[in-house]
Amino acid sequence: MKTQLIALACLGPLAALAQESSSIQVYGVLDAGAVSEHDCRNGACTSTKISPGVSTGSVLGFSGREDIGNNTRAIFTLEAGVRNDTGQSDQNGRLFGSQAYVGLANRWGSFTVGRQYDVGYETLVEVADPFHGGMAGTATNLMGNGAKRSDNAIKYRSSVLRGFVASAIYSFGESAFSTSRNRAYGAMIGYEGGPVSLRAAYQRKNNFLQGQGSTAPVDLSSRNSLVAANLHLSKSATVYAAYAVNRGVGSSPWDQDNPYGALVLASPSTRTNDALAGVSFSSGAATYMVSYIRKDDRTLANMDADQLAVGMTYAMSKRTAFYAAYAKIKDHNGAPYTVGNFSEQGKGRSAFNLGLRHAF
Repeated sequence: MKTQLIALACLGPLAALAQESSSIQVYGVLDAGAVSEHDCRNGACTSTKISPGVSTGSVLGFSGREDIGNNTRAIFTLEAGVRNDTGQSDQNGRLFGSQAYVGLANRWGSFTVGRQYDVGYETLVEVADPFHGGMAGTATNLMGNGAKRSDNAIKYRSSVLRGFVASAIYSFGESAFSTSRNRAYGAMIGYEGGPVSLRAAYQRKNNFLQGQGSTAPVDLSSRNSLVAANLHLSKSATVYAAYAVNRGVGSSPWDQDNPYGALVLASPSTRTNDALAGVSFSSGAATYMVSYIRKDDRTLANMDADQLAVGMTYAMSKRTAFYAAYAKIKDHNGAPYTVGNFSEQGKGRSAFNLGLRHAF
């Protein structure tokens, strides 16, 4: 016991010095809700089920920083997705499938390497979508290429300088099918000033399945361009708008868990344009959201789709919130789109969510 006390007395100043120059944070979110799906394409959806990560992903995360001098710090994030309805790992069983990166940051921005969110997805859920990518009303039901993150990625995001912000990402195509033909990259530029947020983003995902012998490779690539904006009319009301141009077989939403090179066709459409309009309004602890999305298929198949969504969240405390949402998609000419949420693609053309989210 005496030896331990002496050791603690000696290490105490060193531990205090370490805490001054670095810090580690443990955090998490547990989100679970009841999901009721209807009007299923193949009649195989369960009427009501318990789902994890309905409004946002359930995660256990570790983040840290260390000052290394010259106003520069080393940073890292390890974030494990959790399917808290069963206790299993999310993102196809990955240990840290939500995020896993390390990098450097200073007053000019951050440079990070690892598994990270794509700039196109960030622009959609942070600026354009009143549901912020969660619940039945998520804009990702109809917009984007179905991917949220890129593996093997290097990413730069600037600090906000006189209202302007920019970011870029490059993902190396480390695929079993074709290393050189499965890369991804994107860039974003935006402005955040007063009540206005405005961003323009471009996301490219190469996806050429390697052909055998004389067979030509199958091109499932996508090119997604997005302009997104929101305007705070007051402390309680915000309006949202976005317009997207999508090109390529993989440019419309598909199974988010499929890696690049997956042997499935993403969508029957190779040319679509999307338009979004939405509003959110806060009253006391409650926030109400409404959005409408129109997907205009520019191919001869004319597989258009419309989504109308309503929802609300009620903040029971700073860390706990109750939520409810309903969305309905009207598919035209055999369009394949379904109502999902943050963690699941969904199987029905309409869905109702009721759930609880707690952060720690």
